[in-house]
Amino acid sequence: MLLLYIAFIVYILAVNFYAVILLRTLRDENGDDCKANTGDGKIILTAILGGAIGAYVSMFIMRYKIKNVLLMVLMPVIAVFNVYFFIVAFRSGFTFFIR
Repeated sequence: MLLLYIAFIVYILAVNFYAVILLRTLRDENGDDCKANTGDGKIILTAILGGAIGAYVSMFIMRYKIKNVLLMVLMPVIAVFNVYFFIVAFRSGFTFFIR
């Protein structure tokens, strides 16, 4: 059971790290011309997979796509769902996967 907890924590950290790297890569590709919505789907998918907190924080640190209303509203909402899922998963001991 401990191995499952460790694997889940490593997954959470890896997805958040990937979100930070993804935003840095998209920022470097687009430069200051971030008017096009290139990469929004990748950012949202990464957030849904568990990297919403990393993506949201790195958006402010890098000042990337801060004026994009969709991402500024959607990231905190997805982050709340991520945190809720993580808490439920840890408290239940991952028993909701086994039925």
